Amino acid sequence: MWGDIAIAFMIAFMTSFMMTPQTIKLAKKLGAVDTPKDERRINKITMPRLGGLAVIAGFIISIAYLLIVMTIEGNIDLAQDNYYSKLTGFVVGGLIIGVVCFFDDVKGAKAVVKLLAQILAGIVVVKSGIMIDSMDIPFIKIDSENVLFYQILTVFWIIGITNAMNLIDGLDGLSTGISIISCVSLLIIFSLNASPLISIILITALCGSLVGFLPYNFNPAKTFIGDTGSNFLGYCLSIISILGIAKTYTAIVIVAPLIVLALPLFDTVFAVFRRLIHGKSLKAIIEPDANHLHHKMLRKGFTQKQAVLIMYGLSATFGMFAIILLESGIWKALSFALIIIVIIAMGYKEFFKQRLLGDNETEMEKQIEGQIDLQGKIDG
Repeated sequence: MWGDIAIAFMIAFMTSFMMTPQTIKLAKKLGAVDTPKDERRINKITMPRLGGLAVIAGFIISIAYLLIVMTIEGNIDLAQDNYYSKLTGFVVGGLIIGVVCFFDDVKGAKAVVKLLAQILAGIVVVKSGIMIDSMDIPFIKIDSENVLFYQILTVFWIIGITNAMNLIDGLDGLSTGISIISCVSLLIIFSLNASPLISIILITALCGSLVGFLPYNFNPAKTFIGDTGSNFLGYCLSIISILGIAKTYTAIVIVAPLIVLALPLFDTVFAVFRRLIHGKSLKAIIEPDANHLHHKMLRKGFTQKQAVLIMYGLSATFGMFAIILLESGIWKALSFALIIIVIIAMGYKEFFKQRLLGDNETEMEKQIEGQIDLQGKIDG
């Protein structure tokens, strides 16, 4: 299995890494660029935004190769658990979202159109057989024969995670890095939970594609992942997480993906309530704003890189919490969380002070350089 995991990662990584420069050229040719025209946009220069195509290519090529080879070798049986149908639904749903979001990146599309595409993709996925079909959570007992409830729940899960990754895509490398951390966390959880091999291969290929793309996307970015990429990430994570818990529907296993993806999910939930309160209508939910977590961190004085690294740390902490919860139980997980909170509380003020000191030193250096340049012009 580990050889297949290594292959999945490497093919996806190399494909994404080598294709990203080509997507930059394509974006410029098609006019798929992000222009800083309002306060929501952090970039100061026009940026190509079709990097998601490289991520998708890496993922698809890696998975296609492995499924063919592993089927020939007899290491995987796609007829088992109806995986032929499930993967077909996965691909068709991804194609629906991908086409609409590609059009959005190139020409622009209304938020409601993208939402309808997500709903349609979710329905296709559910009809293919990919579905949350049981819940074993204390105090919540839902009949496993209530198929309609689980179908609706699955569609909402897909839409929720897809939009969560899209909304958090606001800084260089943010959604890419958080998705990598989520992939690694889910890979460990799947391995501990003896999840189906197909889910392990899928999450590894997605991780490899993102690692190959990150060097071009981390601050200072050379390209953006775009709506095509961010929606694809959320869509894949939502479905792979369902496939990964398909054999064990205990409370902890079901909750684990929620914890891993807690940061983008919290940001999305807060955004929905914030827009409802301020806009006072359902239409306001799909209206963009500049009050996401990363916007607030920038207004606090953090640089893009600092804000991204802090959010990486938070995401990794949530991932570790989920892993410890699954492996060692609630008390060890809670003690881990408590220690992290105490460490942050003890070091936050000093960290904030050093950050301000560094900003002041940088500003002073710029002023000194300006004075030197001015004196040089006068002497000249």
